[in-house]
Amino acid sequence: MFGSNKNTEDAKKTPASPVSANALNTLVKGTVVEGTLRCDSDLRVDGVIKGKLECQSKVIIGPTGVVEGEIRCQNAVIEGRFKGTLQVSELLNVRETAEVDGEISTHKLLVQSGAKFNVTCKMDSDAAGKNGVAKHSDSKADNDAASAAVARGKAEVRN
Repeated sequence: MFGSNKNTEDAKKTPASPVSANALNTLVKGTVVEGTLRCDSDLRVDGVIKGKLECQSKVIIGPTGVVEGEIRCQNAVIEGRFKGTLQVSELLNVRETAEVDGEISTHKLLVQSGAKFNVTCKMDSDAAGKNGVAKHSDSKADNDAASAAVARGKAEVRN
């Protein structure tokens, strides 16, 4: 009766909803962020980030997106521009519209034809680096080898 409010009682009974695994953060075109950015869910960048980005999920740099600095994430798709240091624990997908400069560390790499990919690349043989053995590759040499394999009629080159 006194001090009893059904709304506050319902709020106490209802647990806070956890963040959805499908949640997507977005920085739209025209947005500029400088500094350190951390997120647990996917992040799409169509604006500009200058600094450090730590993401527990996927980072997508859209066609108008620009990131200058450092990224650490689980997966990444780059369609825009990236310059700096990129550490991807699983798959890095570089699309044909991408311009990538810097140092890359990833488990799996996909670079589509037409992408500008001027990097030093380190690919671990397993995502956690359990055996401590890393395969170092020069992306220009790999691209030349892939081009030569295609010219010889081989359809696919895998690491």
